[in-house]
Amino acid sequence: MVPLTALLLPLLLAAVIVFVASSIMHMVLPYHRSDYRQLPDEDKLLPALRAAGLKRGLYMFPCGVCICSRIAPTKI
Repeated sequence: MVPLTALLLPLLLAAVIVFVASSIMHMVLPYHRSDYRQLPDEDKLLPALRAAGLKRGLYMFPCGVCICSRIAPTKI
Protein backbone atom coordinates (compact mmCIF):
# COMPACT_ATOMS: atom_id res chain seq x y z
CA MET A 1 0.00 0.00 0.00
CA VAL A 2 1.31 3.46 -0.88
CA PRO A 3 1.54 5.94 2.01
CA LEU A 4 -0.57 9.08 1.77
CA THR A 5 2.50 11.31 1.99
CA ALA A 6 3.79 9.83 -1.28
CA LEU A 7 0.52 10.79 -2.98
CA LEU A 8 0.39 14.32 -1.59
CA LEU A 9 2.40 16.00 -4.34
CA PRO A 10 0.57 14.25 -7.22
CA LEU A 11 -2.78 15.13 -5.61
CA LEU A 12 -1.88 18.79 -5.24
CA LEU A 13 -0.49 18.94 -8.77
CA ALA A 14 -3.64 17.35 -10.20
CA ALA A 15 -5.84 19.78 -8.25
CA VAL A 16 -3.91 22.78 -9.59
CA ILE A 17 -4.07 21.46 -13.18
CA VAL A 18 -7.82 20.85 -12.96
CA PHE A 19 -8.40 24.32 -11.47
CA VAL A 20 -6.36 26.06 -14.18
CA ALA A 21 -7.95 24.03 -16.98
CA SER A 22 -11.50 24.68 -15.74
CA SER A 23 -10.76 28.40 -15.32
CA ILE A 24 -9.45 28.65 -18.87
CA MET A 25 -12.40 26.72 -20.26
CA HIS A 26 -14.87 28.91 -18.36
CA MET A 27 -13.28 32.09 -19.73
CA VAL A 28 -12.83 30.88 -23.32
CA LEU A 29 -16.02 28.95 -24.06
CA PRO A 30 -19.09 31.10 -24.81
CA TYR A 31 -21.56 29.41 -22.43
CA HIS A 32 -22.51 32.49 -20.39
CA ARG A 33 -22.22 35.27 -22.93
CA SER A 34 -25.99 35.43 -23.46
CA ASP A 35 -26.79 35.60 -19.73
CA TYR A 36 -26.53 39.39 -19.52
CA ARG A 37 -28.20 41.51 -22.17
CA GLN A 38 -28.85 45.20 -22.58
CA LEU A 39 -32.29 46.46 -21.63
CA PRO A 40 -34.51 47.57 -24.50
CA ASP A 41 -34.95 51.37 -24.51
CA GLU A 42 -32.24 51.75 -21.89
CA ASP A 43 -31.98 55.48 -22.58
CA LYS A 44 -35.60 55.97 -21.49
CA LEU A 45 -35.30 53.69 -18.46
CA LEU A 46 -32.16 55.14 -16.86
CA PRO A 47 -33.64 58.58 -16.01
CA ALA A 48 -36.58 56.88 -14.27
CA LEU A 49 -34.25 54.69 -12.23
CA ARG A 50 -32.07 57.66 -11.28
CA ALA A 51 -35.15 59.63 -10.21
CA ALA A 52 -36.17 56.74 -7.92
CA GLY A 53 -32.95 57.26 -5.93
CA LEU A 54 -31.75 53.67 -6.08
CA LYS A 55 -28.54 52.84 -4.28
CA ARG A 56 -25.81 50.61 -5.69
CA GLY A 57 -26.61 46.93 -5.51
CA LEU A 58 -28.07 43.97 -7.32
CA TYR A 59 -31.75 44.15 -8.11
CA MET A 60 -34.05 41.43 -9.42
CA PHE A 61 -36.73 42.37 -11.92
CA PRO A 62 -39.54 41.44 -11.82
CA CYS A 63 -39.28 40.79 -8.12
CA GLY A 64 -42.70 39.32 -7.51
CA VAL A 65 -43.68 38.92 -3.89
CA CYS A 66 -40.80 39.52 -1.51
CA ILE A 67 -40.16 37.07 1.29
CA CYS A 68 -40.65 39.83 3.88
CA SER A 69 -44.30 40.24 2.96
CA ARG A 70 -44.89 36.49 3.46
CA ILE A 71 -43.65 36.47 7.06
CA ALA A 72 -46.27 37.20 9.68
CA PRO A 73 -45.47 40.38 11.67
CA THR A 74 -45.64 38.41 14.91
CA LYS A 75 -42.73 36.19 13.79
CA ILE A 76 -40.38 39.06 13.03
